[in-house]
Amino acid sequence: MTRLFVIFNHTLTPAQREDARSSLGVEKILEPPMPLRDIWGNLSPDASSLKGQLVPITNWLGEKAEAGDYVLIQGDFGACFLLVQSAFRLGLHPVYSTTRRRAVETRVGENEIQLSHRFQHVLFRHYEMEEG
Repeated sequence: MTRLFVIFNHTLTPAQREDARSSLGVEKILEPPMPLRDIWGNLSPDASSLKGQLVPITNWLGEKAEAGDYVLIQGDFGACFLLVQSAFRLGLHPVYSTTRRRAVETRVGENEIQLSHRFQHVLFRHYEMEEG
């Protein structure tokens, strides 16, 4: 059974769930327990290194995931870099969601503009390692 482990700060949309099933062949989607989600969503911006903060997440993946499973990794750039390396070491397939972004400007009063962004999932892209 192919599984997708989700290390992500948002809830997957129905379109993302469907794409995981159709393009990756995922049969089960697993999110980390709440304490691990809290770690991922609250990484310290003051820390010079994130390795220690990520140990519970990498341990969870090491205990639950099996070689060949997918892991969606998106968030803090440095944390993603570290988890992608761990995923490769564990024989997992790390992916991220690409999006189409649309900005909408709305005039609010005489001198103000409100800017909002809408994101639409396009596909899951594999993290790749350089050859060599």
